[in-house]
Amino acid sequence: MQWITDLFFDHTALQAVIIISVIIAVGLALGKIRVWGISLGVTFVFFAGILAGHIGLSIDPTILHYTENLGLVLFVYELGLKVGPGFFSSFRKGGLELNLLGLGVMVIGTAMAVLFSLTLDIPIGEATGLLCGATTNTPALGAAQQALEQVGQSANGAALSCAVTYPLGVVGVILAIIVMRKVLLRPGTPLTSPQEEADSTFIAEFRVCNPAIYDMSVRDISAISKTKFVISRLWRDDTVSLPDSNTVLRKDDHLLVITTPADCPKLKVMFGKQEARDWNKKDIDWNAIDSQLISRRIIVSRSSINGKKLGSLQLRRQYHINISRISRSGLYLLATPELVLQLGDILTVVGNAADIEKVEQILGNTEVKLKDPNLGAIFVGIVLGLVLGSIPVAVPGISTPIKLGLAGGPIIVGILIGRFGPQFRLVTYTTRSANLMLRGIGLSLYLACLGLEAGAHFLDTIMRSEGLIWILLGFAITLIPVLIMGAVAMKFCRLDFGLTCGMLCGSMANPMALNYANDIVPGDYATVSYATVYPLSMFCRVIIAQLIILAFI
Repeated sequence: MQWITDLFFDHTALQAVIIISVIIAVGLALGKIRVWGISLGVTFVFFAGILAGHIGLSIDPTILHYTENLGLVLFVYELGLKVGPGFFSSFRKGGLELNLLGLGVMVIGTAMAVLFSLTLDIPIGEATGLLCGATTNTPALGAAQQALEQVGQSANGAALSCAVTYPLGVVGVILAIIVMRKVLLRPGTPLTSPQEEADSTFIAEFRVCNPAIYDMSVRDISAISKTKFVISRLWRDDTVSLPDSNTVLRKDDHLLVITTPADCPKLKVMFGKQEARDWNKKDIDWNAIDSQLISRRIIVSRSSINGKKLGSLQLRRQYHINISRISRSGLYLLATPELVLQLGDILTVVGNAADIEKVEQILGNTEVKLKDPNLGAIFVGIVLGLVLGSIPVAVPGISTPIKLGLAGGPIIVGILIGRFGPQFRLVTYTTRSANLMLRGIGLSLYLACLGLEAGAHFLDTIMRSEGLIWILLGFAITLIPVLIMGAVAMKFCRLDFGLTCGMLCGSMANPMALNYANDIVPGDYATVSYATVYPLSMFCRVIIAQLIILAFI
């Protein structure tokens, strides 16, 4: 039986793979357990690693350090790719307000952590760990550890303080949501109010009865209205046709128009009358509307199309079809000529069957080709992110130059490539399952090694009075900023409860709390708000964690 002992305790590459795999498998299995409707998911790998370290399991320090860094880099880079396409668009009017509120949560929490360090004589590394655990932000912890190692100090204290405060960091946001619902909501007040997504499309039917646009072409009407819209179908004298920019509109023409919810009232004034029929139902059979035209969804799978503007393909002029709207990552976009196409975009094409088949040949429409992730682009992006993260940047007032490190560099490059890569013909598309798989592997490796490293001293830390103080301080960092900014959002900014919950969960990087919010708030308003705030919050927390270390060390 000696071989079993050697297999689990001798420091070899094989032993390291086995220990890490067991930790991840056990953690993921336990993470599915729900207590009062709450589960920790992949985060339980962290605690499985702590348990393994506590009972005496360990691996070679070099392998541990390498695997931890590899997992962190893979996770944050894939995270950047995921949030990149919507990162900059989140700063529009509604998103700007949500992001400012989210930044308020970060500022209050950061100020509390620094204040605790200065007044209670807590080392800044441990105080930063408290902040990371209280906000359930492991990438920020990775950035803090990198900064500590950069100045020649041990990062174990930050990992321990993060570990002891993490559980209440998860629960604290949920408790804050419960308190807000009881205190800030009057009885009978709805949890959400109707919201309109600025980027989403809206389908409406109009009748031309405005004499000012009689006998005008679609191009001329578009020029004077300054409103983006696409006319999908035109009915005239019981005949349906596909209008283009040269089509002249007549009195009593019926138009099926794709626009945005905000622009719909403007088009009603311009065309004259909006018909009552609801064209936005999910169960509409578009091919049964008329017998002359069909509607088909075509996916962009040809790599040569990636990064090209829709107007440059001239599909409408060559094949007499209409592209009414484009679906990208679950969001419907207007099919304007300036829209840059990406692999994986799904185009809704209207026309006759023969013409649509020709368009299919141009765009590809072969979903199988998209199932293989473009690994080359992933590793090129990681290299660029590591190079960026290693560049020292001098900041006035801080003696040590700041480096974005293994967490900051890859997430910035991931965001930039995810947003601008297609414009430079770089194929960044991966299926949702592939992105989740790579992120999951990276996060699991990082959490397993992080827990294993901190586990040897975890129980001793909790049993000391110092550990109990950490837990209380971390809980305060979780609860107080969330309650303050939640009250500001609902009472002063007049946000509804659903949007406020999503904003708070996104600013705290807490998907477990978001799951709870989704259970009590109807619709997907909390999820939309979470996605709006999360990218900037994640980026800022990674940078702030390093700044705290380098500024107060």
